[in-house]
Amino acid sequence: MAAQPTLFLDRDGVINVRPIGDYVRTPEAFIATEGLGEAMRLLAGQFGRIIVVTNQAGIGKGIMTETGLSAVHYFMRETVAAAGGRIDGIYHCPHAKDAGCRCRKPATGMAWLALADFPDIDLENAWMAGDSVSDIQFGQALGLRTVQIRGKVEEAETLAAMKIDFRFDSLLHFARYIAGC
Repeated sequence: MAAQPTLFLDRDGVINVRPIGDYVRTPEAFIATEGLGEAMRLLAGQFGRIIVVTNQAGIGKGIMTETGLSAVHYFMRETVAAAGGRIDGIYHCPHAKDAGCRCRKPATGMAWLALADFPDIDLENAWMAGDSVSDIQFGQALGLRTVQIRGKVEEAETLAAMKIDFRFDSLLHFARYIAGC
């Protein structure tokens, strides 16, 4: 596995449709992004590890629960696996934005948790794909190749000004590019 790169993926806006002004609190609210199954199948062939890193402040705000999040993540993993893809690990930050924790992106705590679980991850051979400024900053802080997937509308100007290695309209477009399709 160590020979293949690792892919860190954001969740909301990349794997599933980002609900405007809300959180994905139940499996029923999880809406896969277009082409997710094909994308994850292609990515599984190119990356030795696929790790989801996601800020979930709804837990810290009391809007959702760890149990609800676990159910969403179980559903997400099953959806991806049914399409021939895989997710090797999922790490989340449950803290509100102002909590000052070390796990909330752009802080790199979730990457260090992944490294503890998967010591074969080589950060010099890793990528971060996300749709927000904090995702790109997370990747840059770790020295990863960065991939912007479409981008949060409210952060468009800041994202446009950032030095980002690759930009794609969707996870599927990125997956096809990386797989040479």
